[in-house]
Amino acid sequence: MYLDTGEKQECFGCEACVQVCEKDAVRMLEDEEGFRYPVIDTDRCIGCGLCRHVCPYGNTMQNTVQKYVWGGYHLDPGVRFDSTSGGAFSAIAETFCDENYAVFGAEAKGLLVFHSYITDIREVHRFQKSKYSQSNIGHSYRQCKEFLKEGKKVLFSGTPCQIAGLKKYLGNCDQERLLTVEVICEGVPSPLYMQKYECHLKKKYGCGIDAIDYRYTGKSLFASGRWDFEAEKTDISERRDETGRREQGDVQYADKRVRKKTIKRDRWVNPFWSIWLDHLMSRPSCYQCQFTTTDRAADITLGDLWGVHLYCPELYGRNGGASLVVCNTENGKDLFKKASKMMYGHELNLEEALKYQGPMYKHISENPMRGEFMHDLEGAMDYQSLNKKWAKRPTIRLLISKYIWGNRQKVAWWNIRNPKKKGSGA
Repeated sequence: MYLDTGEKQECFGCEACVQVCEKDAVRMLEDEEGFRYPVIDTDRCIGCGLCRHVCPYGNTMQNTVQKYVWGGYHLDPGVRFDSTSGGAFSAIAETFCDENYAVFGAEAKGLLVFHSYITDIREVHRFQKSKYSQSNIGHSYRQCKEFLKEGKKVLFSGTPCQIAGLKKYLGNCDQERLLTVEVICEGVPSPLYMQKYECHLKKKYGCGIDAIDYRYTGKSLFASGRWDFEAEKTDISERRDETGRREQGDVQYADKRVRKKTIKRDRWVNPFWSIWLDHLMSRPSCYQCQFTTTDRAADITLGDLWGVHLYCPELYGRNGGASLVVCNTENGKDLFKKASKMMYGHELNLEEALKYQGPMYKHISENPMRGEFMHDLEGAMDYQSLNKKWAKRPTIRLLISKYIWGNRQKVAWWNIRNPKKKGSGA
């Protein structure tokens, strides 16, 4: 394991080792790539070995029971719009949180992503939307354990490695009132890339990022504002002087006016997606991830219902987003069957669904050019030069496929050919 070998591919960044140390002898520090790894303070360490005991590397708990697989979307259009895909997480959380509960999830403020909890389901929006950055767990594992000991019901959501870290940390703690929900993960990117993007915005507009929505489903330049045509939406507070001129760089004005500015970039022309999906900047452990298997540690696995237009177009629902739900335990299955009353959809075949969910059964492959890319990212190369060198421009064929003959047109054609099998258009 990493604490003994120093091999970075052996550390997922789950932070279980930090949480379990009662002497606070383990802390997370960023390396040159921006990823966080545990470091032991030898002056504080008493050699108890708990940090090694809770490490999930090579020692995960997996559920091998028969899966219950479901596809569909939330019946409330508002919930669906505020979600990354079909709003399944909201339905699960609302069903679970009847009384004496706590919900843990990843929350974002600017570029900072961290785990926190709520005890009022009306605040669940804080955990909606995908955050393409590994969250700082903080004290969430400890807090979860304390809540369980107090008799509270706890819903804990996170990436597969975070759920594995939580399970190892809890150990023999009574988990009867715990429900774990994981997202299908395709690797976490280096935070240095978005930091470089923020530096670019500061130079251009004089301010950093207030909020970022990686998968915005509202209106954008080319897209019609729906699930297949997501955009990245960045909100900034643009500062101007009393004459209305933009504040540049470090120049300061005594009399400032702040204007909200939103920048939208459609997915297929966004350099972030090109570079990340080329597997040039993921955490080293993601290239050897042990959690990319159908035997999952969480009660419920959630993701986008990719391939919906190909094998279950009746669940497309006017391109508003659809969720894939995989229940890995009886506890997860029982809870979701209650939650599904808030949703439109039906049971699916696991093998069919897996055809379009690579991260459910195989880890990503490391791009042989990763080292060169990370050298440029870590160095003085500016954001625009980095993208010019490494981001691939979309082909005409891809743009036609997405914007002209897209999934909506394919589903419409399917409905014409199968008039008796049309699904809900809500």
